[in-house]
Amino acid sequence: MKLISGGVTAPKGFSASGIYAGIKKKRKDMALVYSDIPAKGAGTFTTNVVKAAPVLWDIKLTRESDNIQAIVINSGVANACTGEEGNKNNFIMAETVANELKLPVNAVYTASTGVIGKQLPIEIIKNGIPGLVKELDSSIKAGTIAAEAIMTTDTYSKECAVSCNIGGKEITIGGMAKGSGMIHPNMATLICVVTTDASISKELLQEALSEDVKYTFNMISVDRDTSTNDSLLILANGKAGNEEITEKNEDYHTFCKALNTVTTKLAKMIAADGEGATKLIEVTVKGAGSREEAAALSKSIISSNLVKAAVFGNDANWGRILCAMGYSGVDFNPYTVDLVIESEDGSLQLVKDGMATDYSEKTATKILSAKEVKAIADMKQGTAFATAWGCDLSYDYVRINADYRS
Repeated sequence: MKLISGGVTAPKGFSASGIYAGIKKKRKDMALVYSDIPAKGAGTFTTNVVKAAPVLWDIKLTRESDNIQAIVINSGVANACTGEEGNKNNFIMAETVANELKLPVNAVYTASTGVIGKQLPIEIIKNGIPGLVKELDSSIKAGTIAAEAIMTTDTYSKECAVSCNIGGKEITIGGMAKGSGMIHPNMATLICVVTTDASISKELLQEALSEDVKYTFNMISVDRDTSTNDSLLILANGKAGNEEITEKNEDYHTFCKALNTVTTKLAKMIAADGEGATKLIEVTVKGAGSREEAAALSKSIISSNLVKAAVFGNDANWGRILCAMGYSGVDFNPYTVDLVIESEDGSLQLVKDGMATDYSEKTATKILSAKEVKAIADMKQGTAFATAWGCDLSYDYVRINADYRS
């Protein structure tokens, strides 16, 4: 398997576009991803009880539609808490794309991101869609433009692609994502689109995605807020020409590994680009009794505002880490826990068997001053491990969210 250039247009048969339609004041605000042949579709979505209109639409299509061929996304308005009018406008957005591409409406996924409670400016969207379709292109650049068009408070676009061999054929998986705030996914204002030219059954595509998300996107947090719009969508059009994957054999596991490479990279990009963030925090819990326990512990640590604030201040306040572990819901012996911090500036053990070591505060501060900081907690209770990603909590987070609508 190898990382390659590009995002959603890297796999065979996919094109994309991004335009400024007029939803926002200045930046591009609509994107389209298109497969030139019908594709299998799968998705995972927010578990927030308050679900946006496009989420409800996509859940329905994932259950009922055999083929998906396009994904249209608007940025600037979330179309959440918008009632029946919101559902109608979402349908109009899908229908307009379907008409332009000569597709059935149930072949078009939708996604929206932005301010909750506002109705879509549907006339602006309808007028923008013909241009969106006209700009469709299969180039790597077109994929990047689409990734830029779905951004809200993101400071950079996020895309990734890999290729690998399955059944003697080279298959490619590409993806793009947006997300910077309201990031605490629990996907049984994050949007991710993944495309692949692999041939795989709809059932296994959904299973691979649902399993993967548990330890990728569901292991990141910026602000403990699970969005109304979280959606991870994948299209598989089979143009790589491999024999269709219909059972959990070696080909399936190769596909899952490639998918995990893309989603992990995108998830880490989102965590690193958290609103106001200056650092990426990576927390690995090892020696746990089960992977589920390791995941709960590591996610609790990176979600703690006190831990995030300490990292922002380069303060090795390790007591906050053990505290966050203590309210994770996992039962453990605090007097078996070892804790190490690492960065490009070195490694330092802060805690041994639940007690502070004689570490240097000066060295700890230097390690925590790096752009990427790691913490490793060894529970010494088993062999399971999991990793979570987050960011520090800076002054700018409050500033950005205090004037988000202005």
